[in-house]
Amino acid sequence: MTEPSTNSVEALTPVGRETVQDRVYAQLRQTLISGGFAAGDPLRIVELAERLQTSTMPVREALGRLVSEQALEAMPNRTVRVPLITRQRLDDLERARVLIEGRLVEMAIPNLTPEDIEVLKQVNQECDQAFEEHGQDIGPVTSQFNQSFHFHIYRAAGSHVLIPIVESLWLQSGPVVRAAAQIHDEQGGLAATDHHWAMIDAIEKGNADAAKQALANDIGRSFDLVRARLSAGEEAA
Repeated sequence: MTEPSTNSVEALTPVGRETVQDRVYAQLRQTLISGGFAAGDPLRIVELAERLQTSTMPVREALGRLVSEQALEAMPNRTVRVPLITRQRLDDLERARVLIEGRLVEMAIPNLTPEDIEVLKQVNQECDQAFEEHGQDIGPVTSQFNQSFHFHIYRAAGSHVLIPIVESLWLQSGPVVRAAAQIHDEQGGLAATDHHWAMIDAIEKGNADAAKQALANDIGRSFDLVRARLSAGEEAA
């Protein structure tokens, strides 16, 4: 019997652990996705550090990551802000989301099981109930339901390359969704989950084209509301 090597532990690698920066980044990231920040909002390092009860270094590093992902933009005076909503940015984001998320839906349909369909229905029902209780707003609860619905479908596509791209697009779209929710509160209209139910129906039938169209309608709904508001502002000016 051979003696164990004294340096056999060298084959082991350090176990990763979540850092303060990771937690700060995750919280800022989710707040952006859920529409917690409005377009043009300045994000001040000291103010965020006090709010998150941490030092300024992890906040600075997290903001740098979000700037590199185009979710935030660095200003000449060394501050960081949520990008302004422009017509060009709206068009670019909507086009990219419809294209990439539509492809994920198409890839996911053959892999979605009856159990998956039931999960989607349950999430949508809970979202409907949340809207009834809280109104048609983009609060954290309803935003989480929306995110869970979409990404349950997208993960079924099995693409490790496209998912991070979609997450980046959702990061950039957060202020648009926030603005659209505020406009919807003023104007009323379709329930926020109507297009989700249409997607479920199309997925159950295996109709990729109908599912992609329902998705495009779902994405376009928010962008159209904000685009119309921009047009009204331009006419007024």
